[in-house]
Amino acid sequence: MSQWLVLAIAMALVCALVLTFTAIRHRRVAEDEDTSETPDVIEYMTMMVGVVYAIVLGLAIAGVWEARGSAEDDVRREAQALYEVTQRADVYPAPVRDRMRDEVSAYVSHTVNVDWPRLTAGEAASAEGGRLLSKLRTDVTHQSPTSEIQAQAYQPLLDHIAVADDARHSRTQSSESTLPSVVWVGLLVGGVVTVGLIFTLQIRRSGRELLLAGLFSALIVFLLFMVWSFDAPYGRNGTDSAGPFEELFPAVTVTAAR
Repeated sequence: MSQWLVLAIAMALVCALVLTFTAIRHRRVAEDEDTSETPDVIEYMTMMVGVVYAIVLGLAIAGVWEARGSAEDDVRREAQALYEVTQRADVYPAPVRDRMRDEVSAYVSHTVNVDWPRLTAGEAASAEGGRLLSKLRTDVTHQSPTSEIQAQAYQPLLDHIAVADDARHSRTQSSESTLPSVVWVGLLVGGVVTVGLIFTLQIRRSGRELLLAGLFSALIVFLLFMVWSFDAPYGRNGTDSAGPFEELFPAVTVTAAR
């Protein structure tokens, strides 16, 4: 089921619950209940709870957004470093150059088609990716330069492989959820309390008040959904976050997809 469909259903259900509860409360209210004024202390408490929850929710959004951006940078560094290896290998003889490029292609194919589904599922990356990258490093290291131009490309090749290895370690270590469970408990409970507090203001069944109550509850659901979506640095499903690999190595990813 699409995430957007889940979001739409969740927003519709919460709005329906809020409006239904409002209608039921209105029917059960005593005829002599004075709803023209709300005690100042209730307005103050509602305002304070809303402000505190907004701060916590804003910090959560900023945290997961930063983690997502860092993960995207790691993927971009890794893909770009491997691409540079394939380009700088051009100074070597054809057999050596083709072997290096084949090893890079094997690593990219494994990363996109094997490691990425594991990352999006919250599982650890397989050890095969590290073995393939280590094989590439060993091959480049043991390839002694035989000309000046090869000597000039030798160290940059090793540097790019080191960058790819470092980015890979960062990628595999940042695949888990950014927010701890206790923060999620606070966000969910705080959302329920914040939405529930609108009933302490004695809202009636006027169209304006019902519309505001529904929009407010839908907004809370949307913001929580956004935190949940960004809490997975590499997405919840698919390989969309592997875009840099697919852009720089289109032939490899298309062949692997077939």
